[in-house]
Amino acid sequence: MNTLDRLNKEFSAQEFSKGQPYAELLDRYKDIARNYARMENTIAVLSDLRTNDSYIYYGGFSHILGIKKNREDDKISSIWEEEIFSLIHPDDLTGKHLQELCFFHFIKRQPKRKRSDYYLASKLRMRTETGSYIPVFHRMFYIPAPSNCNLWLALCLYGPLTFDIPSKCILVNSTNGHLTELGIQNNTNILSAREKQILSLIDKGLTSKEIARMLSISINTVSRHRQEILSHLQVKNSIEACRTAKELSLI
Repeated sequence: MNTLDRLNKEFSAQEFSKGQPYAELLDRYKDIARNYARMENTIAVLSDLRTNDSYIYYGGFSHILGIKKNREDDKISSIWEEEIFSLIHPDDLTGKHLQELCFFHFIKRQPKRKRSDYYLASKLRMRTETGSYIPVFHRMFYIPAPSNCNLWLALCLYGPLTFDIPSKCILVNSTNGHLTELGIQNNTNILSAREKQILSLIDKGLTSKEIARMLSISINTVSRHRQEILSHLQVKNSIEACRTAKELSLI
């Protein structure tokens, strides 16, 4: 299962309460996205994880990339903006999806009152109308649902990189300006220390019986940890778990 499939699986696993003022709030966030595009000349993409729709607003930067529309906004029946993705350097696109998965996990672990404090900032390369690649500043925000802890909307902003950032991808706390490099401390919390230890032994080819003997725990305890690992990583088997954990630098 690749990173994009894992994102789809985790997004679709969320359950949204009925009878909430989604339409009213969505209009408010659509206005915010539209104003980002107008004021910063960015491309703003607001994705609704509940309905699997996206609303795209095209600022002046879109012309640099050769995106020419007859109107300043667009709606697509997908949370993945394929036209924009096609312009991102393939190596950066893979990293972008992995960063968004890590950011999703990070935000889900935060208290609801603090989830709006953070956004993801990263550097991408995107192809211009002339076929050359230029550095792009990408920002992403997750917006919680009005009545529960699920993440409802995702706002992505694409614009020219006018200043350098300290690493390829960072978490920004917008309330205090604190910067954290994504992956150094946040990915590690997806699995517990014991789960990472057991997964490392699985990756080395040890059986549950051998792991139990080595760690002086019961086979039932090993089995329970194995199931928790699969659940936390949203995968079906140990092979996928090992591959995913390596992608996330967990083992």
